Amino acid sequence: MKVSIIIPVFNEQKTIAQILKRVFAARIPSGFIKEIIVVNDASTDRTLAFIPKSSCILISHPQNLGKGAAIRTGLNHATGDVVLIQDADLEYDPRDYLKLLTPFKNVDTRVVYGSRLINYPLRFYGPQKTPMPVHWLANHFLTLLTNLLFNRSVTDMETCYKAIRRDVFLSLRLKSNRFDIEPEITAKILQRGIKIIEVPIKVNPRSYAQGKKIGWRDGLIAVWTLIKYKFVD
Repeated sequence: MKVSIIIPVFNEQKTIAQILKRVFAARIPSGFIKEIIVVNDASTDRTLAFIPKSSCILISHPQNLGKGAAIRTGLNHATGDVVLIQDADLEYDPRDYLKLLTPFKNVDTRVVYGSRLINYPLRFYGPQKTPMPVHWLANHFLTLLTNLLFNRSVTDMETCYKAIRRDVFLSLRLKSNRFDIEPEITAKILQRGIKIIEVPIKVNPRSYAQGKKIGWRDGLIAVWTLIKYKFVD
């Protein structure tokens, strides 16, 4: 079985080499092979210089279009049985691929999410203080709204780590160009009655000073996107 790993990239010169190294080294279940697709979303820094073109499929956008557009471009080039999304920063750990992909040994598995929030309590003080608690609260709110709208019980709607069979991914007919791709994917999966298997993962959230791009406006857009795709396709 082949897994296509799509990595959208925009101005990640500090992390792209390291995340690619981790992706190449990550263990996956026996019988699986990797196809690595990097979509450069018109980076203006030296990101391209750190991408080993001989080791992956590299596609470049002529202008910046957003994460959603990069995922859709990568999906158009993916040939794997399963497609997995990997951010180009270091928040998500490719060592979790084994947990994300093992459920696909069952032919009935169609979607697996890596949930950050299963074992991620909110702490305001102490050595294990939750980084960026506002984002923690926003993710819980968006997940609660998702469950209310679609009468389901997921724990982390916004997670980057979504592993989806390619035929299912293509059937979603995605339209979003930016961070609204995340709620669109989840809404359309749930609206179709597709079961999402969730496995716990750990994350290392980065700050805005370290390059985090998603903001409060994206949260408002996510709310609108969830409501919209409850009623339209």
